Amino acid sequence: MTGRVFSKLFSGWPATLFAAGGLLGWLQAVPGLPDGHAGLCRTETAAGVDYIVCDVPLDRYRLSLRAADASGKPYETFEAAKASFPGGKVELIVNAGMYHEDRLPVGLAVQDGKELHGAVLGTGSGNYSLRPNGVFFVEKGRAAVMESTRYLKGRHDPGLATQSGPMLVIDGKLHPRFIENSDSRHVRNGVCAREDGRVVTLVLSRSPVNFWDFGTFFKDRVGCRNALFFDGTVSSLYYPAGGIDYRRDRLGPMLVVTDR
Repeated sequence: MTGRVFSKLFSGWPATLFAAGGLLGWLQAVPGLPDGHAGLCRTETAAGVDYIVCDVPLDRYRLSLRAADASGKPYETFEAAKASFPGGKVELIVNAGMYHEDRLPVGLAVQDGKELHGAVLGTGSGNYSLRPNGVFFVEKGRAAVMESTRYLKGRHDPGLATQSGPMLVIDGKLHPRFIENSDSRHVRNGVCAREDGRVVTLVLSRSPVNFWDFGTFFKDRVGCRNALFFDGTVSSLYYPAGGIDYRRDRLGPMLVVTDR
């Protein structure tokens, strides 16, 4: 993982692992859910890999992006993101998209209806530029994942949007550049919208998985026609109902689930 463009555009490169607390978090195994747990998240297994799968119905929960505070600083930690919701119970937080070394977003970021950064289609090498990349957004109470150029051709006014890449599933098919049995394996997380945009599904692998198998899980097990990769090496999850507070490094944009 070398090159100036790549180091500026992508999280998950080795240098970030040595940030304060980052190396220790990187070495920790992804925790599992307690036996018999019933809540937003569950465990599913496919091809020998356990996944934590969280279904978020938007009629019961509010989904927000936390990319930068009022002063323009990134939140970086679950604690800072939680503190921005003093009146609401935080049910879940996940990292949500690619970011620069300063933890500010690389591409489109819409937080509380305000655009913090415009869309970027991607140049150079690395996951974000493994085009097509995509946008996850919530607009008028419905969520969607859409390939970036298609999103930009439309007229959208989302309350939340985050851009990442690559797309995992595009119109029911795996990303065309994924390789079956690839040895590029990382803990990964991603997102899709189901049931006419009324339910958002967030997935985190508990062990390293390649893009082919991760995309296949979204397509065949979860039933997503469009799914988006969020990140690899730094994939993190805060889910207090399941006893999980797992952060692998300082984070860029985050999705936060709160009670309505």
